[in-house]
Amino acid sequence: MVLLPESLTALIRRSAREPFVVQTVRATVAATISYAVATRLSSEPAPLTAPLTALLVVQVTVYSTLKTSVRRVNSVVVGVLIAIGFSAVVGLSWWSLGLIILASLVVGRFVRVEEFVQEVAISAMLILGVTKLASQAWDRVLETLIGAAVGLLFNLLFAPPVWVDTAGESIEDLARRARQLLLDIAEELGRPTPVARAAERLHEARRLDQAIAEVDAALRQAEDSLRFNPRISEGLLSRLVLRTGLDTLEICVVVIRVLARSLTDLAKKRGPEERLFPPDVAVGLEELLDHVGGAMVSFAVLVTTQVSRSAEEAETRLTAELAAAWVCRENVAQMLLREVREHPEAWQLHGSILAEVDRILDELDLEHRSRRLMEELDRASVANRERFARFAGLRRFLRGERGRDRSRTGPGRPAAEAGR
Repeated sequence: MVLLPESLTALIRRSAREPFVVQTVRATVAATISYAVATRLSSEPAPLTAPLTALLVVQVTVYSTLKTSVRRVNSVVVGVLIAIGFSAVVGLSWWSLGLIILASLVVGRFVRVEEFVQEVAISAMLILGVTKLASQAWDRVLETLIGAAVGLLFNLLFAPPVWVDTAGESIEDLARRARQLLLDIAEELGRPTPVARAAERLHEARRLDQAIAEVDAALRQAEDSLRFNPRISEGLLSRLVLRTGLDTLEICVVVIRVLARSLTDLAKKRGPEERLFPPDVAVGLEELLDHVGGAMVSFAVLVTTQVSRSAEEAETRLTAELAAAWVCRENVAQMLLREVREHPEAWQLHGSILAEVDRILDELDLEHRSRRLMEELDRASVANRERFARFAGLRRFLRGERGRDRSRTGPGRPAAEAGR
């Protein structure tokens, strides 16, 4: 038995969790299987449309696979029908080729094939340029259906990973980066701070704000992996917990950027040789920002933890951090009030610092969190009811309930009167 080095084993395990690695392996296997099936069912000597379709269809999640399959098949069928219609009227020439490309691109926009609009024109051109139009056209449709079917079955039999853990790690990493930035800011509150150094912290806060887009992309992938996944029974709740958690952290990151802006303005007022705050105020603010950063990390762990015991521990830590932060906040408020009375020229910036800290603590509050989550659940349930209500009339018609209701109430008799 060959033993792999521990570093190589860790690298393999880490790579197995990367979406790129998983997507590469799954797409390769699905494309190979679809080509093997197409060689038996299609009359084409090299039915490459089937593996091409499988490559495009097999996505990282079941939901994206189903969505891509429908769009891909729709684009090919529309392109084939356009080519057959044009071949019955005109042959292949430079002006007919341009006309068919124009028609395919326009029709592709109307049939909602999204990113496969170009595929409509490609299918139409390939079919228009062959001699045996009918057989080539339907062989291309058959190969496309084979590739799409293999891709769908592959994802149903071998369900892709659920990327909740990856999204959770991204959310926790965002919270830890925010905490580290708060600690870096706190270290400079009691010393002379040049404007350039304060501006550097502001740039770090802006980069942290930009990193939210990457976390949002990881979360969207996790949300898609929960849809139509047979291994997930409460996908809606998991999606809302992660989404509302990221929304809260996004607000906190924006507030941190505003806090960095206020401290940069304060550094401009103080000058390069003067401290931002007196030593006692700086110590209180450092302790306050430490608790705020710890609360952000505890909040991120709470919203990304799936195990109930770990979630209870995270909730306990968050409660403790918030309580300690509020105590520190009141202490700092009293010290800042004395500082403003002695030096009133910067009272707006001192007040803004407290207001920004209050906003972060309010966003991380557990009651605020529960209320926000319940609002999102109610909004999702209302949206689902409205979605299913569109098909309620059709279901009643198919069951014959509408006819029975009419016969029960009579042709000219009100329903309320019939119930007396």
